Amino acid sequence: MNPSTVDIHPEDTLLEENEERTMIDPNSKEDPKFKELIKVLIDWINDVLVEERIIVKQLEEDLYDGQVLQKLLEKLADRKLNVAEVTQSEIGQKQKLQTVLEAVHDLLRPHGWTIKWNVDSIHGKNLISILHLLVALAMHFRAPIRLPEHVSVQVVVVRKREGLLQTTHVSEELTTTTEMMMGRFERDAFDTLFDHAPDKLSVVKKSLITFVNKHLNKLNLEVTELETQFADGVYLVLLMGLLEDYFVPLHNFYLTPESFDQKVHNVSFAFELMQDGGLKKPKARPEDVVNLDLKSTLRVLYNLFTKYKNVE
Repeated sequence: MNPSTVDIHPEDTLLEENEERTMIDPNSKEDPKFKELIKVLIDWINDVLVEERIIVKQLEEDLYDGQVLQKLLEKLADRKLNVAEVTQSEIGQKQKLQTVLEAVHDLLRPHGWTIKWNVDSIHGKNLISILHLLVALAMHFRAPIRLPEHVSVQVVVVRKREGLLQTTHVSEELTTTTEMMMGRFERDAFDTLFDHAPDKLSVVKKSLITFVNKHLNKLNLEVTELETQFADGVYLVLLMGLLEDYFVPLHNFYLTPESFDQKVHNVSFAFELMQDGGLKKPKARPEDVVNLDLKSTLRVLYNLFTKYKNVE
């Protein structure tokens, strides 16, 4: 990359020789997907911390001292961290951040996450670092949110060489696909099928179609496409009623859902019925099923198949 001219902040002229500072290119900050990522994460934090009466408005200003991150992690992981409650001094804030981030790393490291943040970058209000951290937490704790996919930003790197400031632009990837990000946390038989045995995958799909139609046919319903026909949650809810032999009251779900949220409601409700029937909470997220993620849909249906395959 050739050095290029950007607006240099006054503090950048105070850089030591070979020291560098990074900032987000102003144009990237206006990218709709970047703005959406920030909004989704802020709304999620505020939902999680609603009982704490904490309201986050700006990520850099509200998270840098470790207080909100501490509360967020404690709530998500359901554990108390051994840190001072309120710390005004910079040293105290950094000590708190150190404790919080060590706890985060203990959770994430076994799953192969690349740690792209540290105490200094978070305390220095580096938005890129804060976003990397929050995306990792949201994925690890299966946050009930839909992160925009393939969000990248242009980052301006300012470096001092021989007394002169040089700037370069690099692209920083904040999110990939939900599938890829979730994939860091679990590999199961379906991953193997998708990656190595597509021929066997079609056999599994046929078996599942036969299984669901055996029951849905009782309501004169038929499935031909697993990818799409379960995405609005209606067939999942009706299938649970058939398998457990009860009528699902129509006011409990949307029979003709139109919005994304209504479909998520239906799939979430079906998941509740599954857990009521003694199944474990599905690995898939309702949002993934609604988003036509075949692997997630197959996981859900396969769980039903293993429990109910002998039900007439």
